[in-house]
Amino acid sequence: MQHIYDMIIIGGGPAGYTAALYAVRAGLDALVIERMSAGGQMALTGNIDNYPGFEEGIDGFALGMKMQKSAERFGAKTEYADVTSVDFSQKIKKVQSSDSDFYGKTIVIASGANPRELGLPMEKELIGKGIHYCAHCDGRFYKDKTVVVVGGGNSAAADALYLSRLASKVYIVHRRDSLRATKIYHEPLLKATNVEFLWNSVVSELVANDRIVGAKITDTATKEVTNINCDGIFVSIGRKPATEFLNNSVALDSNGYVIADESTRTSAEGVFAVGDIRTKALRQVVTAVSDGAVAVHFAEEYLAENT
Repeated sequence: MQHIYDMIIIGGGPAGYTAALYAVRAGLDALVIERMSAGGQMALTGNIDNYPGFEEGIDGFALGMKMQKSAERFGAKTEYADVTSVDFSQKIKKVQSSDSDFYGKTIVIASGANPRELGLPMEKELIGKGIHYCAHCDGRFYKDKTVVVVGGGNSAAADALYLSRLASKVYIVHRRDSLRATKIYHEPLLKATNVEFLWNSVVSELVANDRIVGAKITDTATKEVTNINCDGIFVSIGRKPATEFLNNSVALDSNGYVIADESTRTSAEGVFAVGDIRTKALRQVVTAVSDGAVAVHFAEEYLAENT
């Protein structure tokens, strides 16, 4: 007989493991399917200072492991696998993974969002060879070297500030004429003597042999191209939701995020979306955690009415 879980949670980030914790504490049989390691994108963050309860901050990977252990302490189970497709058309829902198939009465989609790429030739081949998407993960390799940060939002500004403490030179390439990041980042970046802004500009070409040695920067107004030498390029231009496996099983918005309101309910009965994957105003660890708890509340209601 195929085991049927009360709840299957796709993704082991803060939203996913909070859902797992609340589910098992409510007496539900819950499974988390995670493709890599606990914490999701949070695990790639070197230090988290805005999650309550850690006055000195906490490493993102460490926080992810704590969340996993908290849920597993009460009986949550974890399977490490890639979810490849789903079928939400029946009362008992099917989740197909790279390892096996799983069945559940309710589903929580917590698959998060992945870094957006520049979309340039050779970009994928140069990942880890000068192309990076996480400054806190790979910045240590660029001590006293020259790096480029692409982007102008909070993540890009935070990455540039972090790298300015390691690298000898940091170029910030942004397609607009000012940062979109919150004001808290502006002053320290402007004061950093090794940070240079390249406004109204984009990286138009990667220069490399077996690894990155430079980049061609195009001015979006004049179309003038400037060559700069650099050792690494950190791409921080937003994220794309990890929804490929859903195959139109739930409604998505124009940007590919799962449409779900503050109840976390999706267009499919018994299916909920939490964390960065759902339509929401603010994507932070603390809002992801909140989503996880809310999803279980409404999942319990669904189970009570449908079992």
